Amino acid sequence: MRNDQPQNGKLSAVPPPQGDQLPQKIGSQSIARMDESRALVPAQLEQRRLIHADQSARNQADVFREIRTRLLELSNGTNFITLVVAVSPGCGASFVARNLAAAFAFDQAKTSLLIDCNLRYPEQHRVLGVDADQGGLIDLLDTPSRGIESVIYPTVLRHVRLIPAGTARENFSEYFTSQNMRHLIDSLRERYDDRYIFLDGPAARGAPDARILADLADYIVLVAGYGKDTPKAIHDAAAKFDRSKLAGVVFNHAP
Repeated sequence: MRNDQPQNGKLSAVPPPQGDQLPQKIGSQSIARMDESRALVPAQLEQRRLIHADQSARNQADVFREIRTRLLELSNGTNFITLVVAVSPGCGASFVARNLAAAFAFDQAKTSLLIDCNLRYPEQHRVLGVDADQGGLIDLLDTPSRGIESVIYPTVLRHVRLIPAGTARENFSEYFTSQNMRHLIDSLRERYDDRYIFLDGPAARGAPDARILADLADYIVLVAGYGKDTPKAIHDAAAKFDRSKLAGVVFNHAP
């Protein structure tokens, strides 16, 4: 994996700084019916800086397994929603979000759903090989009647699905505070009992979008740029969120 390389070839995670009716649940039998025709082989995944379970990516994959273990310990075995946000732009939070989703999908009895909520700088559809011809998150929030399934796309990762950002709009924050957004998250939480949901959010510094999304998540993973974000910047970013939700800080871009 070329860029976004962690320290000594690894990411490092540390504890956080101090300071309407829903659809019927669908069980793991649904996994067998998933379309995996878009999945790539390991060498192709590595070209896109995506982890996989084969030995050739063992070092990188093990780091994300460690973060997965931390989240599973916090959840006591129940499914949950994780928000991944950067301290500042350019820290690689989107890279962490998609690979964390991939790590959870290593379990063949589970699936991952990644939602691209980084509406100013969406990139998940490009890396994950999705042609969002039916729209994405914003389009669904604008027209809920189109149905959730219309914007959930298969990706190049097995058992990982994506809701892309969708058509660009103004006033992004208003979408995240809408009842439609909360209903969407609640519906997805209840829809599948074998699926973990990841929100790829914007940076904590700047617009309030990350704090708004944090209200919808169970856990928050904060991504800091190694040698880029100062301890004060990390502390200030962490202070924006409920401490009980902070799972830890991931340092990315280390030499």
